[in-house]
Amino acid sequence: MQPPTLPAPAGPFSKTEQAAVYRAIFTRRDVRSQFTDRPVDDATVMRLLNAAHHAPSVGFMQPWNFIVIRSAAVKAQVQAAFTRANTEARGMFPAQRRALYSSLKLEGIAAAPVNLCITCDRTRGGKVVLGRTHNADMDIYSTVCAVQNLWLAARAEGLGVGWVSIFHQSCLREILHLPEHVVPVAYLCIGHVTELYDIPELQAKGWQDRLDLDDLVFADGWGNTGIP
Repeated sequence: MQPPTLPAPAGPFSKTEQAAVYRAIFTRRDVRSQFTDRPVDDATVMRLLNAAHHAPSVGFMQPWNFIVIRSAAVKAQVQAAFTRANTEARGMFPAQRRALYSSLKLEGIAAAPVNLCITCDRTRGGKVVLGRTHNADMDIYSTVCAVQNLWLAARAEGLGVGWVSIFHQSCLREILHLPEHVVPVAYLCIGHVTELYDIPELQAKGWQDRLDLDDLVFADGWGNTGIP
């Protein structure tokens, strides 16, 4: 049995520490084409995974696993699965947007030295999990918190991360030999970068602008604009 622990002192970070946290948040980017060929060493990968593993999880279920992919053969299979799905995706958009869609680079699977699949084990913690009793998807949401932790840690390390989501889930399951109860939540490309876009790439290339925060904040209920 572990000895009881006492609460640690709380309080704000120093101004320098706060600035570093906010810098990581505001300069984080979804990287597709800026990866260098510089290797990412195992110690760095483990620091990122440790940051992800310290994400919040409902009921402390920690539903994640991490599949680190360096194999060129596995990357090639994943890229082929992306290419098939991306061709289908292009046809789902209005005709006037398809040319722009085709011009966008939406993955860095082969270029990134490390690929990472973060999964969610939907059986982790058993049939009844504290905090998941009335919302079965809390394990998925918890896993996404691990993704964000890793992404911010990578930014602090000078690494770029790109989330590739255009797949048929069944294809990833087959390539990575996932058991039925394990869901692939995020497929990430990770590598060193020397430059990043000042604004999100999709915004820079005219796909979508950032929404105005004032239009997204309601007071005490839906549609009541402004902060109470």
